[in-house]
Amino acid sequence: MKLISILRVTTTLLAALATASCTQQQDHAAATTTVPPAYFTGDTARVKDGGVQVIPITTPKGKFNVWTKRFGNNPRIKLLLLNGGPGATHEYFECMESFLPQEGIEFIYYDQLGCGNSDNPRDTALWSLPRYVEEVEQVRQALHLTKDNFYLLGHSWGGILAAEYAFKYQQHLKGLIISNMMMSVPDYGKYADNVLAKQLKPEVLREIRQIEARKDFQNPRYMELLLPNFYTEHILRLPLDKWPEPVNRSFAKMNQSLYVTMQGPSEFGVAGKLVHWDRTPDLNQLVVPVLSIGGKYDTMDPEHMRRVATLVQNGTALICPNGSHMSFYDDQLTYMTGLLTFLKGIDAGQKKVAL
Repeated sequence: MKLISILRVTTTLLAALATASCTQQQDHAAATTTVPPAYFTGDTARVKDGGVQVIPITTPKGKFNVWTKRFGNNPRIKLLLLNGGPGATHEYFECMESFLPQEGIEFIYYDQLGCGNSDNPRDTALWSLPRYVEEVEQVRQALHLTKDNFYLLGHSWGGILAAEYAFKYQQHLKGLIISNMMMSVPDYGKYADNVLAKQLKPEVLREIRQIEARKDFQNPRYMELLLPNFYTEHILRLPLDKWPEPVNRSFAKMNQSLYVTMQGPSEFGVAGKLVHWDRTPDLNQLVVPVLSIGGKYDTMDPEHMRRVATLVQNGTALICPNGSHMSFYDDQLTYMTGLLTFLKGIDAGQKKVAL
């Protein structure tokens, strides 16, 4: 959930990130599946549009449009991606293009309301978890996703949204992937205070706490301290000038209003609408197969995410040993291999997949 708040970054650092070269993705070593010809020709629309579909949604404040883009065609496995932030965009998922097509997996980019290419009503009353759940359901219906092919992957804040969707609508799901997100925001806050904060140098933590106590979150010094001392350790474990271009591009478009409204301005702990969210006691209600993904160096407690797989009825855990919050970049082969194994295992009729 702790994605970088680019609007706080200093001008110098922002320029450095903007000029970072695009990291080339390696071919997936385990790719042996031949992509069926229909994977790229399944769209029967008279005018080809690259799989883009703008979906009208109904909200308490009127109708708006959200943007989706389908990549490939597989009637058995359709993976809808929910980005994090809250307030980032689908773009940081672009690494999926280097792994999923060659395995024949259809996946769908989706910018939630207020994000990326979708409408931004600029109304904080719409930044609400229950409303976003209903938005996902409207998107599912518009894309004709069913219990026979619908897999939902939520990363970070998207993991909260995916889980909450499953609690209400799991009858429509074939598989659920909760990526790099604990199922208790209060427990996340404790982990940030009791584990992550203590890993910082005392003088760095002291200055961060002083800035937070003053609520001086727009102070450039705040991000100057966090970027090299926290983000490159727990968000994405690469030097800042090596961060992949899709990540920088996505984070540069962060909807700050949505981010602060939902999770608050602090980078250690939550103070927004999600502050009391805790679904850990309810996990045994989930019957749909669940893959819980975490990273050893994540902002989220990897042991909590491992335990999630034991609390749901049909759970599988994947803890990336070299990964952090964005394990699909800094422990990429572990993440992608596990994700593909899960998708194919569920498609083959398994409930719990051995990784």
